[in-house]
Amino acid sequence: MTAWSLAEVAKRLDATLVGNPGIVPQALSLDTRTLKRGDCFVALRAERDGHDFASQALGKGAAALLVDHELDLPVAQLVVSDTTLALQRWGQARLEACRPGAVFGVTGSVGKTSTKELLAAAIGAWKTPGNRNNTLGLPEALATLPEGQLAVVLEMGMSTAGEIRRLVEIAPLDFGLITNVGIAHAENFPQGPEGIARAKGELVEGLKSGASWVHLASDAWCHWIALQPWAKHTRPVAVGDGCAYGWEALRSLGPRGEAFHFRTPRTAIEVRLRLRGAHQVRNACLAAAVADLGGFPLEVIASGLGTLEPEPGRGRLHALKRGGWLMDETYNASQDSILACAAALLTLDGGETVAVLGCMRELGAESERIHRETGEGLKRLGIRRVLVYGDQANPLAMGFGPGASPFPDFEAMREDPSGLGSLADGARILVKGSRFWQSERAVAWLLERFGDPPPVRSASILG
Repeated sequence: MTAWSLAEVAKRLDATLVGNPGIVPQALSLDTRTLKRGDCFVALRAERDGHDFASQALGKGAAALLVDHELDLPVAQLVVSDTTLALQRWGQARLEACRPGAVFGVTGSVGKTSTKELLAAAIGAWKTPGNRNNTLGLPEALATLPEGQLAVVLEMGMSTAGEIRRLVEIAPLDFGLITNVGIAHAENFPQGPEGIARAKGELVEGLKSGASWVHLASDAWCHWIALQPWAKHTRPVAVGDGCAYGWEALRSLGPRGEAFHFRTPRTAIEVRLRLRGAHQVRNACLAAAVADLGGFPLEVIASGLGTLEPEPGRGRLHALKRGGWLMDETYNASQDSILACAAALLTLDGGETVAVLGCMRELGAESERIHRETGEGLKRLGIRRVLVYGDQANPLAMGFGPGASPFPDFEAMREDPSGLGSLADGARILVKGSRFWQSERAVAWLLERFGDPPPVRSASILG
């Protein structure tokens, strides 16, 4: 089954088709800035009305439009009553029609993207690209799902309750995986961690009767999910110490990654990761466990895990002058991920350890406390210096104490003599921050300052 023609889509969506029914869109696009020639542009009504950008989409080569009223434009159009619902139905219908042998869903407060990538590598599966993990991005990706897949791995994110429930409606799952339950998006959950756990648990609630899902044995809130009445129809599988699935004989390979033995109920097998950090070993074991439950051969799983390379912004390691390292973890930040990345940085050989941080976001009333405790945690780990900028820079610096320098924004950190310019050759530097702060600017500045030899593509932290 190839991608659907507009005639087929119109039938599936009960849409009115204007124009050539034989057009076959290569992909869907929700944003004219990333639209490619041949895409179908979906005009969503959100903060900005996508219909206002339809002519721009046409100018960039859109082959068709999905709209809620016919536009006076010379292009094929699928006209529906609600473009958001139609987008979701398109993705849902495509998955139904091209249903692979197994559909895996991955969620969690930290590490879900890395774990999705690890699982897909372990079993050779199609995966949701990038961070298309919400109620718009996931169906956008599924709408042109290639036929003939043995398995697909879908990342499922959320910032409020009900979002994962909707994702599981769009894409029913055969297996589930929760990396952890943390404090991400805490400002949207007045109930605190229990509210976050309940929202993550929507993935489990949506599994079919008897379906398996995996979690870390050490995660108390995942254990809480497993005990809830709405999760009783599923089979929770814990991974870690004292469990049938887990890891042992962990050893660092330095910039080349990590090695360990993955333990199953039947045997154990050595795995060598190109990703860096003990937390990535945990992510890999979660991925390997659910892949094993899905019936994939253990040798294939271990080999696949070892092929995954880090991506920019997700732990790519750059060798710097005089033995220094720069760990690019700029995609996003949370307390758990900052501390995990810092711990990984400390395992590298080199000079002074420095965390260059943009502040965390969406923490609500707890933001000041969490930033302060993050600073305290970095100090306990043994990080020597912290440069932090943003609206909560002062609490984090106060938590760290001597050796921390707070700045109101990136520009101040770049220009102040105590900021980026104070770093020395040979330093081991972690750069991390929430997307809002665009901390990739610090990576670019540091690479220009300290030189940019070919990156050691062997170190990924959290997704």
